[in-house]
Amino acid sequence: MPIAANKAVSIDYTLTNDAGEVIDSSNGGAPLVYLHGAGNIIPGLEKALEGKDTGAELDVAIEPEDAYGEYLAELVSTLNRSMFEGVDELEVGMQFHASAPDGQMQIVTIRDLDGDDVTVDGNHPLAGQRLNFKVKVVAVRDASEEEIAHGHVHGEGGHQH
Repeated sequence: MPIAANKAVSIDYTLTNDAGEVIDSSNGGAPLVYLHGAGNIIPGLEKALEGKDTGAELDVAIEPEDAYGEYLAELVSTLNRSMFEGVDELEVGMQFHASAPDGQMQIVTIRDLDGDDVTVDGNHPLAGQRLNFKVKVVAVRDASEEEIAHGHVHGEGGHQH
């Protein structure tokens, strides 16, 4: 059964950056299970998997515009420590939910601490990077009506309600 919209797809994968460093992998764990066509994975990988069948293996490089976008300097800002009310210890790498300029919620990561100045970055950690995937399609099945309605796969490897 080829991968298409509204199929529940299971993949084994290894994600590396251009330096060959492993960023993420399902190796040693359960496959990634997602609902194809529902925006559950980055667009470039979803496009590369379209039409593939169980057992297919592929190596694919995904450019930033088809992954997490280009790195945007305007998403980096310096705030006063007082903006983090109720947080006793701030550390580089901590993440917080914040309001984006468009009113949506976004995750920001602390990049630097300098006295009362806290530099935060609203870019996804993988923004601006080419992502290299080695993928094997483990299984493809029709998604249930409930999974399609919810926009994600349920059960083993998927979302638990």
